[in-house]
Amino acid sequence: MSKTQIKRGKAPPRRPTRAPKKRRKVQTSRLNAIINALPISPQRLQKVANWTIGLSLCAVVAIAAHATGVTAKIHEEYAQAVGRAGFQVKKVEVVGADRIDRLKVYDIALAQKDRSMAAVDLEDVRADLMRYGWIKDARVSRRLPDTLVVDIVERTPAAIWQHNNRLSLIDEKGVVLEPVTVATMPDLPLVIGPKANQRSQDLDRLLTEASSLKELLAGATWVGNRRWDLRFRSGETLSLPEGEAEAKAALAKFAHMDGANRLLGRGILRFDMRDPARFVLRLPHEGQVAPAKLDDARAAVDAVAAATSNEG
Repeated sequence: MSKTQIKRGKAPPRRPTRAPKKRRKVQTSRLNAIINALPISPQRLQKVANWTIGLSLCAVVAIAAHATGVTAKIHEEYAQAVGRAGFQVKKVEVVGADRIDRLKVYDIALAQKDRSMAAVDLEDVRADLMRYGWIKDARVSRRLPDTLVVDIVERTPAAIWQHNNRLSLIDEKGVVLEPVTVATMPDLPLVIGPKANQRSQDLDRLLTEASSLKELLAGATWVGNRRWDLRFRSGETLSLPEGEAEAKAALAKFAHMDGANRLLGRGILRFDMRDPARFVLRLPHEGQVAPAKLDDARAAVDAVAAATSNEG
């Protein structure tokens, strides 16, 4: 009997079994380590997380209510309820008003459509008041049950601005307060010309260099948007050069010469100091003034000429 050998093939190699992944456990352990490392307890951290989620949900609800008009409707209903309870604006108390037209303030404060005390927007009232030239600052508050209190800081008139045949009262910053007429205009310096009101602070700084002349000034004209012509109460005009520094130097020099030789009030028509190297004086023609006045003006010219030659 023959032996038959049966060759058996090798069994396929077994794949090694992989160990189960432990990433989640590693991640969980790392998260626990981080939480344990925090300076607060896990319980407190959980409370903070709960509050954060709760506040976020409240914010979302509030935004949605505002976007859909629910908030405005609630406020409107509340304001109407307050008004029905008797809390409506019936009076306006104005504090700090001296020159200002109080009726104008009343009209502005009572311009709100809804008179309920809860519905009055104090910031809107203040913004409307600040558009009124006389008001430099204002504060609006409620006094229950029915009064709005308006506390005002007024602007102070500093000059009169003449432009386009109109006269307007302005403050030291050139803010237009109100129109005036020749009959009602106060005794203030007159500034003339386009944008002269915006240069009133420059004029005030200029006059600080010659305080002795400030009380003698009747008006000033801003010429060509570049320089000043000063007109004095005694009738003379002083033409100053361009540039703030140059004008200050010329005015200080004129004040010194007027103090030494009394130039103003002696019949001279114009002092021209536009050219720093020349001091030009314009005299009236014969027959325009009395002979004695003309002689006095000529004497003033001679005094100026002598002083100028001595300086040279």
